Amino acid sequence: MRITDTSDLWWKNAVVYCLDVETFLDWNGDGCGDLPGLAQRIDYLADLGVTCLWLMPFYPTPERDDGYDITDFYGVDPRLGHHGDLVEVIRTARDRGIRVIADLVVNHTSDKHPWFRSARASRTSPYRDYYVWRDKPPAEKTAPTFPDQESSVWHYDDRAGQYYLHRFYKQQPDLNVANPAVRDEIAKVMGFWLELGLSGFRVDAVPFFLETLGVDGGEAALADPHQYLRSLRSFLGRRVGDAVLLGEVNLPHEEQQRFFGGADGDELTMQFDFIAMQRMYLSLARQDARPLASALLERPACSPDSQWATFVRNHDELTLDKLSDVERQEVFAAFGPEPQMQVYGRGLTRRLPPMLAGDPRRIRMVYSLLFALPGTPVLFYGEEIGMGENLAAEGRLAVRTPMQWTGGKNGGFSVAARSRLPGPVVEGGFAPEHINVDAQRRDPDSLLHFMMLLIRRYRDCPELGWGEFAVLEQPHEAVLAHSCTWGDGCLIAVHNLGPEPRTVPLAGLDAPASLVDLLCDGTTLVRPDGSAEVVLEGYGFRWLRVVHPGARRLL
Repeated sequence: MRITDTSDLWWKNAVVYCLDVETFLDWNGDGCGDLPGLAQRIDYLADLGVTCLWLMPFYPTPERDDGYDITDFYGVDPRLGHHGDLVEVIRTARDRGIRVIADLVVNHTSDKHPWFRSARASRTSPYRDYYVWRDKPPAEKTAPTFPDQESSVWHYDDRAGQYYLHRFYKQQPDLNVANPAVRDEIAKVMGFWLELGLSGFRVDAVPFFLETLGVDGGEAALADPHQYLRSLRSFLGRRVGDAVLLGEVNLPHEEQQRFFGGADGDELTMQFDFIAMQRMYLSLARQDARPLASALLERPACSPDSQWATFVRNHDELTLDKLSDVERQEVFAAFGPEPQMQVYGRGLTRRLPPMLAGDPRRIRMVYSLLFALPGTPVLFYGEEIGMGENLAAEGRLAVRTPMQWTGGKNGGFSVAARSRLPGPVVEGGFAPEHINVDAQRRDPDSLLHFMMLLIRRYRDCPELGWGEFAVLEQPHEAVLAHSCTWGDGCLIAVHNLGPEPRTVPLAGLDAPASLVDLLCDGTTLVRPDGSAEVVLEGYGFRWLRVVHPGARRLL
C-alpha cells in the first residue's frame, strides 16, 4: 500500500462522538450532567473506540434553545463546571488518544448577551452594529427556521425602536458578520478555545452564518462571504495546523461543494452529508438501496483536504427536507406515522431503534452501513447501546434524554429527583431497565460490543476514509454493494436492506484472490474469471477484504 504521511489529516478516518454535557453524567448529584462526570467516562469512550469527542454548547446560557442561545462565548456554564473542569476533560481525552472539538455558534447570541443589551439600549452603542437592524422589515419574506414557533425572522424591539434579524428564535438575534469588529470577535473566540486545547469546531448553521443581511437594503453583507470562510480556515490552520472545521450545511450537494472551497479545499474541512442520510431513510422505508446509491454517486468530487461526515442520527430533528413531498410521506409512514413523532413538517423526533421496532438485525445492518460508507462516521451519544426517544419531550428534546448507564434510578445518570433532571428519562421498551451500558458491557452479544467491533474494523480499513468509492452492479434492488479502494487495498461491503435472503454476485475482481470476512469468520474464493458470490441473510451484511496471494497486510 502507498506510504503517505496522514498524521495531519487525522479526521479522515476518525470516529466522532457527539454529546451534551448536560445529559451525559451528573457527578455532583444536582440533577444536571457536568464536566467532572464526563471526565469519569472518557475511558468508556476510549474503550468504545472514539477518536474525536464533539461537545455540544457548554457556554453560559438562559436555556431558551437548549444551550445554543449563548450569553458568553468565552465562558463555561456554571451548572456544568468551570474552565478547569473543561481543561481536565480535554487533557484526559488527549491522554486516551481522543481529540475534542466543540460547537462554534456565532451566527447569533442570546438576547441576554451583554453585546445585545448594550446594542438595544442606544443607537450610539459600540455594539449596535454587532446586530442587524431595520426600521421596517424587508417586503420579501424569509421563512423562519422554526415555523411552528416564529412567524417572521424580524422582531420589533420596543427599547431599540427597530426590528432585528433572527433566523432562529426571537431570543437569538443574528450577529452582523459584515461588521469587521464582529469578525475580529469570532477569531478571538476561536483562538481562546484553541489555546485551551480544542482540535477544532463544529460550525453551526453555516449558510445562515454567511447570509447575514446588511442594514441598508438587503444586499449581501459581504461581497464574497466565502472569502470570510476561507479566512477562518486559514486562521485555524495558523493556530493549530491539524484542527478541523466540521460544518452544518444542509444544502444540495452542488452547493455544499462551495463550502468545501471547491478544488482548493480551503474552507470547511468536513461537512455532514445530509443528502445521503435522508436518502438512506428513504431506502430503508422502501427496502430499496437505489436512492442511497444514487446519493453517494452524486456526491461532487472534493479536495483530498476535504471529507464528508456520515451519520444516522444527530441532536436535531431527523430532517427530511431534501426529499420530495411524496418521498417524505413515505418515510413518515414507515418510521413516524403519529403526529407527535413529526416536527416542523419536515422531520422526525425519533431515534433509529424505535423506528425499526427494535429489530436487532435491521439496527445492526444500518450501523454496519454507516461505518462502511466512504467518509467519517459521527455517532450521537447513546446510539452505541440502541437508546430510544421520549416523545413526551417537546420537539428536538425527544432525543436529548439522559444517558442510560445502568438499569437503576434515572438510568444511573443522576441520583437526584427525576424532577431536577434536564429532561425526561426514556420510558417503555427502551427504558434504562432494558437498555443500558452496564448490562451491555457484560453481554458479548450486545449492540455495544457489536459497535465496538465495527469501530475496530473501520479503523483497520483506511480505504473507507481515504479510498475511491464505487457502486458494484448487482441484480437485487434491496442490496447495496460497493467498494472502497486505496492504493493496493480494497474493501467490498454488501448490505441487504430487505428481509429476504439474497445471493449477491460480484464481478470484475482481480484473480487470484480471496474475499476475507472482517465481521465474522469466513473466506470466499474469487473465481479465475474474477467473479464471486456471497450469501446475505435478510437484513444481512458483510465486509470483505480483497486479499491476493502473498499479501502481507493485516486483516
